[in-house]
Amino acid sequence: MASVDRSIERSNQEGGGELSFWQRTKRTRTAYLYLVPAFFVMAIITFYPIGYQFWMSLTDFGARSVNPYAKTYVAPKYVGFDNYTKILNNDIKKIDADLNTFNFWRILGFNLWWTFSNVIFHVGLGIIIAVVLNIEGLWFKRIYRAIYILPMVLPQLVIATVWRNMFDAQSGAVNLGLAAVGRLFNANPDSFHIRWLQQIEDPIPGIPLPLSYFAMLIANIWLGWPFMTIVATGALQSIPKELYEAASIDGATGIQQFWKITLPLLRPAMVPATILGIITTFNLFYIIYFISEGGPLGRTEILVTQAYKLIQGNSLYGIGAAFSVYMFVILGAISAITAKISRVAESYDA
Repeated sequence: MASVDRSIERSNQEGGGELSFWQRTKRTRTAYLYLVPAFFVMAIITFYPIGYQFWMSLTDFGARSVNPYAKTYVAPKYVGFDNYTKILNNDIKKIDADLNTFNFWRILGFNLWWTFSNVIFHVGLGIIIAVVLNIEGLWFKRIYRAIYILPMVLPQLVIATVWRNMFDAQSGAVNLGLAAVGRLFNANPDSFHIRWLQQIEDPIPGIPLPLSYFAMLIANIWLGWPFMTIVATGALQSIPKELYEAASIDGATGIQQFWKITLPLLRPAMVPATILGIITTFNLFYIIYFISEGGPLGRTEILVTQAYKLIQGNSLYGIGAAFSVYMFVILGAISAITAKISRVAESYDA
């Protein structure tokens, strides 16, 4: 079809005739015509929900507005950007006593710290383990690679529930294991009844992070490094062995080969994986909600769990919609920054 169009266009130009606007735009119209079905699908499942949510964020949409057949139904009123202001000024705690620990800026700060502190461990451990498992002559290499993908295939709710039970103060596997080690040094077993998820005091003086953060950090490190290892393993397979042989002939040590050959050639694969890890960890709902529930005192709350509680527990639909808009903007900024980083990696790869 395109060749016929080009032939017609060429013949018209050779004959001196000018093409009409309808003829010149035929290929463009055909391309847009193919996009129409996808546009309608996106309008229904994406654009409309986003637009409706933004409208909700500008109203006092609440529990009384959910059921129009209830006797207490009150149509939502337009309040402008009042919901957005309440979130930034932490005035939500005045609306509902269940939100007395709400602090948007603290939640945002912890969310960012939670994200990047986890991803650093994920990427670091993923690369190290991939390099170790890539050593020639390593026994049971395939078995190791089959085992470490288990965290990725297990149901998320099961993972969170198991880790929560493991950190139980009385009968959790973590405390029992520490007590067993302590007996070897004649330590009192009662000193290992650590309240991992309920302790309010910070375990490290000067660092405002509760013990529940470190518990969830351990759980999420176990959960996150296998994906990075899989990506790094695939990238390692594509590195020519001749590079290492030439480096060995030149006298480069194993550490020098790692820094000068392995890491630079892993970078184009690891940068997109890191970006995906940042976005996933930023919205990692189930680890926070099912292990610590945002406690103690809301200090391990992240944006997505707080948005869920605004809707599920308190029926603040308008404020919850505004909160979600903030999340959309923040994630958009993070995506823009990571996209810039990925373009740097692409230029490096080129």
